[in-house]
Amino acid sequence: MNQNKLGIALAGGGARGIAHIGVLKALEENGIFPQYIAGASAGSIVGALYAAGKTPDELLTIAKETNLFKVFRPGLSLSGLIDISNLQEILAEQIGEDNFETLPKKLFISVTNLNRGEAQIIESGKIFQAVQASSAIPLLFKPVTIDGEVYIDGGVLKNLPVEPLVAHCDQLIGVNVMPHSPMETKNVDDLVEIGKRCFDLIAWNNAKAEMAQCDVQIDLQGIVHYDVFDFLKADDIHNVGYIETLVQMPSILRNLAKERAC
Repeated sequence: MNQNKLGIALAGGGARGIAHIGVLKALEENGIFPQYIAGASAGSIVGALYAAGKTPDELLTIAKETNLFKVFRPGLSLSGLIDISNLQEILAEQIGEDNFETLPKKLFISVTNLNRGEAQIIESGKIFQAVQASSAIPLLFKPVTIDGEVYIDGGVLKNLPVEPLVAHCDQLIGVNVMPHSPMETKNVDDLVEIGKRCFDLIAWNNAKAEMAQCDVQIDLQGIVHYDVFDFLKADDIHNVGYIETLVQMPSILRNLAKERAC
């Protein structure tokens, strides 16, 4: 299966990003092992750990037994923004060396440069700070400053970072965990629900063009039943990714067997 260079892009989505673990488990069980990983926000967390050599089973254990994904849970601070610098400490415990070049798999992290107003990809230097920047949801978490530039959530402008994989890979898999099905009308008067819905739509709409470039498009429909902060439902969210990917496996295998168009 891996005669060709295979890349996978993992979208952001808060707790929904745990579904990526189930997707990776289903892929590996069918002999599909991506060597190039790109991620935004929660997808950057899963991507960094996977690129560091963690297995899907290990990833699920980490998601359930550490505070790794719970950094997305909102809280209170004097500034109104939450500092998620502890994410770097958790990544250090799980990965060890803070260096892109030492990872067994090639990793690309999507971030949004607030100064320049543009999407950027970080693929060298320090991993942990890049992942923190990619996960800094605007209006919830403090932006991250790297080399004098201020960064926020990569999902704002590039939630499915397929583009950096194109130059390196023969085949591409895109995994979306942001719902884009119709919203229930009962939530339209809830300010928080409207805000979350707006972010979902922004992230999905900036991902559509990149998803179209993928040989395999895994768009997890069942994820619509889970909230961006549903961290206590890790097993259920994981199972959405696992089961839906298994259902799609015949199509996935057929598409990966095809020659990629130039």
